[in-house]
Amino acid sequence: MNSLRGAWRLGRAVAHAWVGLVTILFLFPKMSQPQREARVQSWSLEMLAVLGVRLELHGEPPAAGPVLLVANHISWLDILVMHAGRYCRFVSKADVRRWPLIGTLATGGGTIYIERGSRRDALRVVHHMAQSLGRGDVVAVFPEGTTSDGMTLLSFHGNLIQAAIAAGTPAQPVALRFVDPRTGGPSLTPCYTGDGTFVGSFWRTVSGDPVTAVIRYGQPQFQAGRDRRAWAADLRVAIDELRRL
Repeated sequence: MNSLRGAWRLGRAVAHAWVGLVTILFLFPKMSQPQREARVQSWSLEMLAVLGVRLELHGEPPAAGPVLLVANHISWLDILVMHAGRYCRFVSKADVRRWPLIGTLATGGGTIYIERGSRRDALRVVHHMAQSLGRGDVVAVFPEGTTSDGMTLLSFHGNLIQAAIAAGTPAQPVALRFVDPRTGGPSLTPCYTGDGTFVGSFWRTVSGDPVTAVIRYGQPQFQAGRDRRAWAADLRVAIDELRRL
């Protein structure tokens, strides 16, 4: 039964991804930016439904930018989940741009790419993020730098928080969780950590029982004299508190 469910969801997910690709290539050039953002959000919500993931929102997503969304990172699903809650421009590793189909979808969704481990490229990306925030965009980062199991938080890197300081914009903490809707407890199904593979995590998700993705938005914060490291640490505390609600 699980294999049949997985094959059915996989087929629908691939078809929906191709719909997204066609939209980006042929419809996006004719759309305004607000129309593109609305389409990315609705497409992401539809993809979650295809994958058997229900979305649950708490708190207030930003009505408009500029704001830097700062979230914990658990799964490859996180970007879909956050797009479904509120369109935002993500900062992602440059490798994603070269992935077949997914790279085109990510680029069409407004992703800002960064070469991991390159200090020079980090400075470029912070400048690009600050420009985007200056235009009134909603930009999102995962300051842990990698995924965790969702049970704990890793240390936050402050480098990308510098963009909000440079642009003089608020940062809003966002807590992500995946929950088993039958028990209300944490679900490890979508996790993508350690020695696990994307393929393994994806197959567990599409072949497994339904999962609820929970987004909890906190209150936006301004810099208030903090440097990027201190602000990142305070945002981590805020996200940890949101996760426990």
